[in-house]
Order: sequence, then structure tokens, then C-alpha cells
Amino acid sequence: MIHGVKSLFAVAACAGEDEPPSSALPYAISFAAAAGAHLTAHWAAIRLVLPSASSSSTIAGLVNAENQRLAQVARERSVALRADAEAAGVACSAASRHTEYGEVMAEVARQSRVHDLTIVDASSVALGAARSLAETVLFEGGRPVLVVPPGCETFQCRRVIVAWDGGPMASRAVASALPLMRAADEVEVLSIAGEKDLSKTVPGADLAAHLAHHNIKVSLKDLNANDRSVADALREQASMLDADLIVMGAYKHSRLRQWVLGGVTYSMLAESSTPLLMSH
Repeated sequence: MIHGVKSLFAVAACAGEDEPPSSALPYAISFAAAAGAHLTAHWAAIRLVLPSASSSSTIAGLVNAENQRLAQVARERSVALRADAEAAGVACSAASRHTEYGEVMAEVARQSRVHDLTIVDASSVALGAARSLAETVLFEGGRPVLVVPPGCETFQCRRVIVAWDGGPMASRAVASALPLMRAADEVEVLSIAGEKDLSKTVPGADLAAHLAHHNIKVSLKDLNANDRSVADALREQASMLDADLIVMGAYKHSRLRQWVLGGVTYSMLAESSTPLLMSH
């Protein structure tokens, strides 16, 4: 049983007919069952907007028909989600929303502020880049976000990696993940040297001592990225450990710099087969 997580918020989006199924919502049900937590879940259908008022009646009719289809899909999936949660013994408030992109993001931010953790998919056809939902929670919700990769529908936290750089974002991520790490069989504090100097930051040994005070089974590992990126080294270590979760700080540098030059957060959000628990 996971203790200390009492409320979860999960959101997924309805897009085209070829969209991949959401992993975040079944994962959230599994998480809520393990934690005895209440789940608030939203299926968001992004309302299509005509590019101009002068669009033809034919185009307007097609857009209206697609909007009706998306709204119906969201309603049906919301009903199915409530049934799945009930079957798993999870108290769940599920709703569908059919509104414009900006309003969806505003609602995600509002809901994330009043829940312990927000769970989102690592990718969404409807919402564009994977970073959209995660960034909304991190920067506007002020709460941690758990990003779930495709195909990962069952919550587990037997083996956890803490990507530790000694910074405040990583520290906040660790604090958010304490309930999960207490339940883990193994927690590895991983420090990777390469893209920045870690010699003047809080060392991993100090974090390990802190976690031990919480009765967490913890080990230390220091790596050098060498000719790899830090993100590649982190993914490789997660694979070797068969980790169920990576805990990490997000966006130590600006989002623009990450987008232009690349960065650990940007790379991990774009490609990780392991769920990511992030804080900013």
C-alpha cells in the first residue's frame, strides 16, 4: 500500500480516429488502487475551430460533425473509465470536456493545484507535443507530474531511480516521491557527471542519508556520461535496473534553451520507456 497520496488527477485527450490509446488513465486507476486514493479523471476533446469566418458552409459542416464526434467519444470514454475504476474498487470522479485547447490547459492547471499528483500521457495526438500537458502542470499548476509512456498501464514502484543533480528541482521531486520510495524495494540515487559540474552541489551521499532516515532502502551510483548525453546515460541505467519509475527535477534551464540546444528534461519527455515523476 502506498501511504501519503490521497488524491490523483489524470487527463487524456481525444483526437483523431488513429490516436493511440491512453496509458495514463489505466495507469492512474492502478495507482489509485495501490494508494487507496481518490481519482479525478478527465477525457478532453479539443474543439476544432474554423480558421476564418469566411470558411464555406461545407467546411463548417465538416468541422461541426467532427466536433460532435469528438464530444461523443469523450463522453463514452468517460463512462467506460468510471466503470473500469469501479471494477478496480477505486473512488473516481470522471468527466468529459469538449472545449478549446487553451481552456483545456487552464483546467488542467486548476485541477493539478488541488491534487497530490497529476498523471498524463507521454504523447498525445490531440495536444501536440508531449511537453504540453507536463509543462502546464509543472509551470502553472505548481505540483508534480507523472508522465506515463505508451503501453505502460500498470503502476509499479519496486525499483526507483532518483536522477540527482543536487539542485532545488530535483529536491522537490524527491519530496513529492517520498511515499512511493518508502514502498519501493530498491531506490538508487544516481548522479551523472558530464554536461555540468556537480562538484559544488549537494552530493548524492547526503540525499541517501536523508532517505535512509525515512526508512527507504537506498543505494548510490555515480556515473560519467563520457561520450553519451546525460539523458542517454539515464535511460540506459533505468533499463539495466529495470526501473519502474524515474524521479527527476525538470527544466533547470529555460524551456527555450532546452528546445534550441536540447537538454535532459526535453530529451526524457520526448523518449523514455520508464514513467517519469517530475517537479520544477
